[in-house]
Amino acid sequence: MKNKILIANRGEIAVRVIRAAKELGIETVAVYSTADETSLHVKLADEAICIGGNQSKQSYLNMNSVLSAAISTGCNAIHPGYGFLSENSEFVEMVERCNIIFIGPKSKTIGLIGDKASARKIAKENGVPIVEGSDGVVEDVHEGLKIAKKIGYPVMIKASSGGGGRGISIVRSDEEFMGAFERTSMEAETSFGDKALYIEKFIESPRHIEVQIMADTKGNVVHLFERDCSMQRRNQKMIEEAPSPVLNDILRRKIGAASIKLAKAIDYVNAGTMEYIVDSKGNFYFIEMNTRIQVEHPVTEAITGIDLVKEQIKVAYGKELSFKQRDIKINGHAIECRINAENAMKGFIPTPGKINNILFPGGLGIRIDTHIYPGYEVPPFYDSMIAKLIVHAPTRREAIKKMRVALEQFVVEGIATNIEYQYLIMHNPDFIKGQYDTGFIARFNVLVEAENRE
Repeated sequence: MKNKILIANRGEIAVRVIRAAKELGIETVAVYSTADETSLHVKLADEAICIGGNQSKQSYLNMNSVLSAAISTGCNAIHPGYGFLSENSEFVEMVERCNIIFIGPKSKTIGLIGDKASARKIAKENGVPIVEGSDGVVEDVHEGLKIAKKIGYPVMIKASSGGGGRGISIVRSDEEFMGAFERTSMEAETSFGDKALYIEKFIESPRHIEVQIMADTKGNVVHLFERDCSMQRRNQKMIEEAPSPVLNDILRRKIGAASIKLAKAIDYVNAGTMEYIVDSKGNFYFIEMNTRIQVEHPVTEAITGIDLVKEQIKVAYGKELSFKQRDIKINGHAIECRINAENAMKGFIPTPGKINNILFPGGLGIRIDTHIYPGYEVPPFYDSMIAKLIVHAPTRREAIKKMRVALEQFVVEGIATNIEYQYLIMHNPDFIKGQYDTGFIARFNVLVEAENRE
């Protein structure tokens, strides 16, 4: 049977998967909502099929529609991208029952480690440090309050099935707890269809570090070093870089070894990411595992020279990893800026609409992953990210300089974007020195807003 992949996603990641598949000589099928009929991934795939209406639940989250599209077009594999159904164990189980290859881990693995409370338990059992908190899901608000009092404020109330920065509340007192618990539970049920919550101690001013894992069906598990994702706004990443400017070689080896140990403990296969927070003393704590390719995977590709998406596809089709741990070296420094259709100077309000013209930057060490083009209409129904700008240079300082020039030359006409905001960050003294944490953007916003008022 000829290999054929359905891409169960949209936007830049769908384009990214199509390109990787084409390089491997594999045909692709794009799925799209009625709002995405003119999107680039629809134009680039060998075939395209409409799976429903504008809203995600009518299309990209509609398991039956996605699976029917794969069967009707004769696909023998599905690549989920990120978001949508990528970490839905029920969907993956349906795919497996239809004897279609899921380009990712098994449904059982996703159910085990994708549940954040279960993942904490597994990490603890395998000697991987975790933040103090509840032993699994809390029964109700009263149990949650009891745990919060025991471990001390501030605490985080987190959705067990959460992701993408949603389903998280930071609570600093008993008075705040009950209301925050109810709100987070409702958000979790709305966003993930699961209102289960767990409690975790909130560490002030941490770094958010994640480790890229790749594993095959032959028992080979490797890490491809770390990414620093501390530049966040409301738990949504904005800028990522690799390697992290705060990890020394000893800590890098420790966090890499812990990630491999955890992946082996759950018989993990394909691409995955172990997420940690690192405190000011250099202690690291496991928080969750993402069982899919990440938005920010290009910075890892830049410093290692390994095409993670092609590797995903090859592993899913039963091939052995094309590299060993000893083959992976850090080469230079990479930074990614997420370019969003939003007005950063006006509270980051979304700015859907027609793109009249685009000028992309170029040159050595500059990469753009996108699905936009002149005349493209950015729909209001999905995530606001319209492009990723990635730069690679021999040193971090050179990468920052390269990113500044690239942002200067990145022009999008017709809608407001956050390009200027990212440009300002690239000139911030603390960012330049690598002295930032997950609270940086909140503090930076105060400065930007003050300047705008003057």
